[in-house]
Amino acid sequence: MYRLPQDKRENVAARLSANAREIRQEAAALGIDNFSLWRVADLLCGYGEWASEDAPAELPASMEAAVGADGELLCAPGTMRLMYHDIGVVREDKSLIRHRVFVTRLKPGCEAEYKRRHDGLIEARGDTVSEGPDSNFTIWYGAGYIFGYCEKVKAFDREMTEAERAATIAWETRQLEIMNWLTDDVDWITGESHEAIRRVV
Repeated sequence: MYRLPQDKRENVAARLSANAREIRQEAAALGIDNFSLWRVADLLCGYGEWASEDAPAELPASMEAAVGADGELLCAPGTMRLMYHDIGVVREDKSLIRHRVFVTRLKPGCEAEYKRRHDGLIEARGDTVSEGPDSNFTIWYGAGYIFGYCEKVKAFDREMTEAERAATIAWETRQLEIMNWLTDDVDWITGESHEAIRRVV
């Protein structure tokens, strides 16, 4: 995760997009699968799946060159804490999914409470493995920020029921006690306006 100064964000994003193919190839050579980079506000967030937990926490050199001195590194690979997981059935064919990627900032001292609430979701789920709609869903914490990566299975797309809508509003309203959104995920609840996260690689 990097922080980008306001006057450099678009230039960095353009350099990354221009070198996207090379960056993905280098990531694969480093043993990083399913690699992507996402930008919102002043943050550049990366997602990747290392084939082994013992893999070196290297980043593609062409990515680091594209960011250059314009980005302040907040979290190096392997330093963010896993806060939640719901892997489910991962679709290898990524044409079958759409991404939900989000970023929030935790309020001071709220890391343990965020983890406690999400541990409750894992406990309630038990040993069940879901076919969808969420797939390959993990949430990470570092430098005060929450970064969530989820692959939503398109075959499960539908409108929320009234009960689901009410439950979502109740959950997200409680979450506002401990965090602030940087992406636009709950603008429909709060009436606020945030950026949509944008994939750059």
